[in-house]
Amino acid sequence: MSYRNLKVYQRAHAFGVACHSASLRLPKYELFESGSQLRRASKSVSANIVEGYGRRGYPAEYNRFLVIALASNDESMEWLTYVSDCHPDLQEHFSPLINECEEIGRMMTGFMRSLEGGD
Repeated sequence: MSYRNLKVYQRAHAFGVACHSASLRLPKYELFESGSQLRRASKSVSANIVEGYGRRGYPAEYNRFLVIALASNDESMEWLTYVSDCHPDLQEHFSPLINECEEIGRMMTGFMRSLEGGD
């Protein structure tokens, strides 16, 4: 088994890729401001799942990285909300990402609970 088999990782990775692409639609002056923040936060979700998985032999460390991944997901939501509010003409590109971010948050919470229960 690999982290690549985890559904939450698969969704988080695809989310990071989608956020990267969507952020490139922002006006030039936003590419290195809000766009950069969104790209970093969204990619951090899957990256922290991977790093935590590498430490799964140490439950406290694994959990710590999953908490960081969940926090990065929350940060991604905030940046998605900012760009969506500031650029309503691009909302069609960011609205589906907001929905996906919410779903990943639910998946992360469920995954973390399953690990606490020993499932």
